[in-house]
Amino acid sequence: MTTRLRPVRTRHPARALGAVACVALGLGLIGGAATGSWLTGDSSADATARTGYTATRTLWHSAPVDTLFPRTLKGRGAGPGAADRVWTRIAVAPDGDCATALDPLLVTTLQPVGCTRVLRATYTDATASSVTTVGMIFTEADAAAMHTLASRFTAEGLDERPDLMPRTLPAKGTVAAGFGARQRASWTVNVLTEAPVVIYAVSGFADGRTVTDPQPADEAKAKGATSAPAQAGLGHDAKGIADRIQGALRKTVTTATEKPE
Repeated sequence: MTTRLRPVRTRHPARALGAVACVALGLGLIGGAATGSWLTGDSSADATARTGYTATRTLWHSAPVDTLFPRTLKGRGAGPGAADRVWTRIAVAPDGDCATALDPLLVTTLQPVGCTRVLRATYTDATASSVTTVGMIFTEADAAAMHTLASRFTAEGLDERPDLMPRTLPAKGTVAAGFGARQRASWTVNVLTEAPVVIYAVSGFADGRTVTDPQPADEAKAKGATSAPAQAGLGHDAKGIADRIQGALRKTVTTATEKPE
């Protein structure tokens, strides 16, 4: 039976570092640098696009973990009021299948692009008051299918639906030990169109408190937002980390395809 997506609600306008260690580094993440190429703005060459998509799909098992998920992420101006942020990686999961790493309804939503593998890591901020899980969902799709999915997420507001919120990656022995489903406070989902990847991030409080009204990152970042996630900057954490992981992914492919002079 196909799960029906309920109509999206109207949009509204609207964080001491200890035991910094990875949990079960995935063997599939450790290896040589990726080969191939990725579009970096030149969409005129179809052959380049096909090669870029093909090469990107291999990164989940060919790129080093520290390349895809840097140990430290620096967010200049990425916090509330344009404050600088720094996030430290505290956990990495082995590459996982989509049914295990994602909620069933999100898996159903991604069926048109053929979810292949999911990579996940968890970060904490400099004060160890927030935790954020970031993930990369690798798909089988071509450029047309990724564009279609991106358009659907935008048109139907799927990136703001709590029932499509990504899962967390808790980590024993770290400040993310209690980071579970009920601790999710803010999230973002970004369907890339230049690569067959969906990048997401979900944030919460490091003290394990339950959040009854989680907010999409854009709402939590909005000027005047007064919710607990907004005031704690959890929307900024989710969006800031997702953006930097996306940048690391782009840099990985670009660097690997640069021709030596």
